[in-house]
Amino acid sequence: MEFEEAKKLLDNVIKKGRVHFYKPIQVAEILYRDRIEKDINLAELETYRAISKKWRDKICEQFVGRVSTSSSKYQDDIFNQTAVPPEALVALGIVNRRENGSVESYIYNKFSERFNQLSDALNYCYTNKKDTFDLSAFLDIFWNEPGLRRSIDKIYEIVVYALFSSLIDALEVSVEISMNPDKQDLLNEFADFAKNVIQLSSAASSIKLKARINRVGVTNAADRGLDMWANFGLAIQIKHLSLTEELASNIVSSVSADRIVIVCKDAEEKIIISLLTQIGWKSRIQSVITESQLLNWYEKALRGKFSSSIGNNLHKKIMDEIIIEFPTTDNEEFSKFLKSRSYQ
Repeated sequence: MEFEEAKKLLDNVIKKGRVHFYKPIQVAEILYRDRIEKDINLAELETYRAISKKWRDKICEQFVGRVSTSSSKYQDDIFNQTAVPPEALVALGIVNRRENGSVESYIYNKFSERFNQLSDALNYCYTNKKDTFDLSAFLDIFWNEPGLRRSIDKIYEIVVYALFSSLIDALEVSVEISMNPDKQDLLNEFADFAKNVIQLSSAASSIKLKARINRVGVTNAADRGLDMWANFGLAIQIKHLSLTEELASNIVSSVSADRIVIVCKDAEEKIIISLLTQIGWKSRIQSVITESQLLNWYEKALRGKFSSSIGNNLHKKIMDEIIIEFPTTDNEEFSKFLKSRSYQ
């Protein structure tokens, strides 16, 4: 493979990468190992396929603050023919060695550019409080910046979670768990189960809990499956892309809850309802919430009649989730790293 073709493949991986840049960093560390230690053969995948994840993770822990938790199969996709296969690494490695790490430097400079774009976007949250924060303007930052668009799904998750959980807090919603009093003998038989799992006993046949919504977790999973769940039986799926029959099937079949809320763009609402009705799963969908509704609810929560009791909590939740979700690279430390490796 010629260098130009390999470079196009690398650029495609960089373009598709989320802000965490796991796959491009793995490529950079393979090339660094090849150039400095010279103990791998770029043409032989097994000399670096598994160990290169550790090289990548060491860098990611230092500058991204976390490591990839995707499946091994997903992580190995970096070596597919449409990503950066060994023959592409061979072509990149020849130039990288000849030019003292030029390809490594190129990747890390792209990472720096992506991080600076993210910092600019996140600064919007820091510089705008509840009186000036505009959800539409915040989302547009991610929609309009190609390097950040891949992370728009996480931003949608965060703004939906922050709003829903803030409103549930403000409403002081609670959930009561109780048992059929006629089942006392069964409770006695499984007293340890009842105490350890559902927190009921012969002395306390009901308990009241604070209602909560939880995000499933920080993940690189593709656009499918559950995004949030509530302790009152609700599952929430955020949809920001066009829904196909296959994707609808993946969403509904991967979520066992029978009360699902889908959040989507306005233009997708009728299509989603039609598709779910067509495949017979409409009954499992409790409601479909559109982006217009979110914008309206945000406006009321931040600047409406009850903004004094909701607004600050909502803004804080957005900030807290962003800190959890996105990397917070120390620019000074990263500059030292670039200098230590003599990258231009």
